[in-house]
Amino acid sequence: MELTLKHIAESIGGTIVGDDQVLIKGINSLILADKGEISFLADPRLRDQVKATKASAVIVKELSSLYQGPQLVVPDPYLVYARVAAMFAPPIPRFPGISEKAIIGEETHIGKDVSIYPFVYIGRESVIGNEVILFPGVYVGERVTVGNGSIIYPNVTIVSDCIIGKEVIIHAGTVIGSDGFGYVRDGDVNVKIPQRGIVQIEDNVEIGANNAIDRATFGKTLIRKGVKTDNLVQIGHNVVVGENTIIVAQVGIAGSTTIGKSVVIGGQVGLTDHIEIGDRVMIGSKSGVAKSIPAGDVVSGIPTMPHRLWLKTRGHIRKLPEYSERLKELEDRVKGLEEQSKKGSTG
Repeated sequence: MELTLKHIAESIGGTIVGDDQVLIKGINSLILADKGEISFLADPRLRDQVKATKASAVIVKELSSLYQGPQLVVPDPYLVYARVAAMFAPPIPRFPGISEKAIIGEETHIGKDVSIYPFVYIGRESVIGNEVILFPGVYVGERVTVGNGSIIYPNVTIVSDCIIGKEVIIHAGTVIGSDGFGYVRDGDVNVKIPQRGIVQIEDNVEIGANNAIDRATFGKTLIRKGVKTDNLVQIGHNVVVGENTIIVAQVGIAGSTTIGKSVVIGGQVGLTDHIEIGDRVMIGSKSGVAKSIPAGDVVSGIPTMPHRLWLKTRGHIRKLPEYSERLKELEDRVKGLEEQSKKGSTG
């Protein structure tokens, strides 16, 4: 597929400086781009690469004198890159219709234009919406709903009664609706609490590979619209994740915690149970969150503290050996002064 630079600009906005009829067949980095490809300058530190690039056009925030070819000037080159990349992304492969090797339970409703690969299992009374793609090895339990346009990649498990919204993407190996981690101690014995709730994932959510999202004890574990999770994320029972929140890899969220809207949780963060994280909070990587965080705060550390304070603390930690030596010197000096004072008083 080839598009003119003019067509791209009309689709995403921006101003073209130079030949607007140049043909573009793909997008690439400044270093790797070749003739026929468009690139982008989102980081000012890469200005030197603009001069050397072989790209046929460059997306920029400000016109650059280092590049002599056509330039597409936009307010946010990185955002425009994402949208242009989507234009040239290859289509998702589809199996033509419903495979004879798929197993579909009784009283299940299958929508129009679905793509159901071999070795998919769909339990009874489930609802699969229009244009859904289910890749090989997908397990859909009984009474599950999968909304229109959702894509479920290989070996995903969606346990009974869970609800998946429209245009949801669930990557390979993820488990939706496994039992929440609920036990009561009876002496030395752990007594299991039945997990009778569900998981509901709203529209336009993307779940990374090998996530585990537990069903609720009662009610629902709820992932609201627009949430994006990275790979290897654990979300406990009865957790609520607010709209447009981003959760990076290896995060663990304990049960009954509520995450607000547009929160960003860095990699390897652990959150304890029954706390509330306010809207627009940012939590630095490897943090341990033991209490609720007000809206808008930026925190880091174990336990969490304001991010700037954590940076100062980390700076002091590196100097602890130096501080220890200085403290020992001061103690010795104080001890010497005390001994001199004693001698003077007795003389």
